[in-house]
Amino acid sequence: MVYTVGNQADSGADARGAHLAADREEAAGGDEAAWAGGLNPQQRAAVDHDGGPLVIQAGAGTGKTATLVARVARLLEGGVAGERILLVTFSRRAAQEMIRRVGALTDPALARGIHAGTFHAVAHRVLRRHGRSLGLGEGFTVLDQADAAELVKLVRAEVVEESSRQGPRRRFARADTVLSVYSRVVNAQVPVDEAVRTWFPWCGEDIDGLREIFRGYTERKRAGFLLDFDDLLLYWRAALADPSLGPVLAGAYDHVLVDEYQDTNLVQAAILRHLRSDDDRLTVVGDDAQAIYSFRAANVRNLLDFERDWPGATTVTLEHNYRSTQPVLDLANAVVAGLSEGRPKQLWSDQPGGARPILATCPDEAAQADAVCDTLLEYYERGVLLRAQAVLFRTGHHSDLVEVELRRRRIPFVKYGGLRFLEAAHVRDLAALLRVLDNPWDELAWPRVLGLADGVGPAATRRLLEALGVRPRRDGDGSGDADPLQRFVGGTRPAPGRAGGDLDALAAGLADCRGELPPGAQVERLREILDPMIRRRYDHAEVRLRDFDQLARLAVGSPSRAALLADLTLDPPSATGDLAGPPLLDDDYVVLSTVHSAKGGEWDVVHVIHASDGNFPSDMATGDQASIDEERRLFYVALTRARRHLHVYAPLRYHFGGQSGRGDRHGYAPRTRFLPPELDHLLEHRAVRSATEDVAPAAGVVALADTVARDLSGLW
Repeated sequence: MVYTVGNQADSGADARGAHLAADREEAAGGDEAAWAGGLNPQQRAAVDHDGGPLVIQAGAGTGKTATLVARVARLLEGGVAGERILLVTFSRRAAQEMIRRVGALTDPALARGIHAGTFHAVAHRVLRRHGRSLGLGEGFTVLDQADAAELVKLVRAEVVEESSRQGPRRRFARADTVLSVYSRVVNAQVPVDEAVRTWFPWCGEDIDGLREIFRGYTERKRAGFLLDFDDLLLYWRAALADPSLGPVLAGAYDHVLVDEYQDTNLVQAAILRHLRSDDDRLTVVGDDAQAIYSFRAANVRNLLDFERDWPGATTVTLEHNYRSTQPVLDLANAVVAGLSEGRPKQLWSDQPGGARPILATCPDEAAQADAVCDTLLEYYERGVLLRAQAVLFRTGHHSDLVEVELRRRRIPFVKYGGLRFLEAAHVRDLAALLRVLDNPWDELAWPRVLGLADGVGPAATRRLLEALGVRPRRDGDGSGDADPLQRFVGGTRPAPGRAGGDLDALAAGLADCRGELPPGAQVERLREILDPMIRRRYDHAEVRLRDFDQLARLAVGSPSRAALLADLTLDPPSATGDLAGPPLLDDDYVVLSTVHSAKGGEWDVVHVIHASDGNFPSDMATGDQASIDEERRLFYVALTRARRHLHVYAPLRYHFGGQSGRGDRHGYAPRTRFLPPELDHLLEHRAVRSATEDVAPAAGVVALADTVARDLSGLW
């Protein structure tokens, strides 16, 4: 049985936290503070640091979360008010977990006052509070990636059409590529021509068109009070740079602490410089060896150059690994030593025993799939639960044959990397209704709302949008005294006859939700009117409608509709029920995950597949030394997920033209360059027999083949 979900949770955090909590409980005694128990000397040095910027260089599995939590708890017990602490994390879940753990070490009421969240979530709170002074009006809508791509698509179509009037029509970059270029330009802070030359060379002839689309996209967002993810950071940076507002925002915090600093981009680094321009009480935690998000414009130089950017900074390096055995760490240390640059560290463990990692050389992918399943079951029979094992890979499709073999052997598994909650069509339908309530000028949400009605197609949608006055607004454009939502609930909705009932129901529901209903009640009211439409439009309606239960639970905990939409957009639930399948009677299952999604996780047994050049590293990521270094760091992250046992599989032959892996066309690949012969002494080597290897041929087969060949030759 298969579960497919969006993002890998930090499955190792709880185990590691429990381990360190046990250390603290054992060590705590007398008058020692709860946060001090169990900290090793390096962790204690980081927690006790006062005066000047601090960078905690935390190797994989070295208890960096426990260190950061203890530091925050010490600040609280030292008299710093929780609301004067800003804690920036990589996910909302991480922020919630840290606050919970801080509360367990000190007064929970103090911990609840801490301002914690992702860069984007904190930026959203700032902009909501100061939107009017920043020119954002009473309200604004935050676009998720799909909405941003849709708006780019609209602007792109206009630019391409205008270009075709001036000359022959030619191929132009797709909308999702255009948005990727735009985001890279913004986050890497480079001109569009440099971004195209470096990361999107196939778009070299589209630069003028890209500039035109970017201008139109920016104008369209501003006219409709729309912000994308990048805008949240840009507006926050602009607010901090403002001579009147900036000091007020920066002065709100006495201490700023940032987790996963190696994954920040240049805009985020600039935000921190503005926040701490007059105060150097800044703590960042990171590991350059785990910097694997350059495709999101993350810049590892933010961490590598921290002491240069923050003169007088103190560095504390954590090397005592609490996760893995020494043989696993020996291999990981040797792999990461091949980086062209980085902060030196040598992970070590005091855990007893441990076997050398195993490198299994496989004839082909099918043999690899067989070997993985055999090994999984061997550990299972030895008492290692399936959920304590993980199969990790560079790219999502690398697990295809393994999934087939797991199904054939009836081994349950969960795969991380499926459709996110907000990407599901039915969830987007309800979100669109909430968005027009929050921003009646949202030109992307209205077509989806109107399209819910039976019989309203593209032509009818255009007529309705025109009648409602939904269009990009301009200052002083004379839009009238009624916004589109007022017109819609007031009866302005010409449409085909059979659509009337649905449009009336939508108008009634939206009218009810314009009042003082709390967010949870609004979701329930909108769900009520959506019920018949969902049943009519989609398969598996009952499962889809159950997803609204998850949305309703999220709504009940939100203080406002705007906050609900922000949470849904910035950090949505990870998966939809229609993709998860029926509940497992047996909750034991193997984890399949890309390495990117597995970051932060840990398992007793880890199987790293496709450790061959062209797959790991990817042949699309070997154009320069920086790209190869990132692939090496990604491989290092995969290795360091293992607690006790590590298996690496290297297929030698790759078949083309079919999932079975048993076709005739094939190519060969050497084992990954990250495991050169010099590291052989750190590995135990095994040769895997081909899954398609035949038994010795029966007598007469060769002669029979000669007969067939002779018969065929008479046809030529």
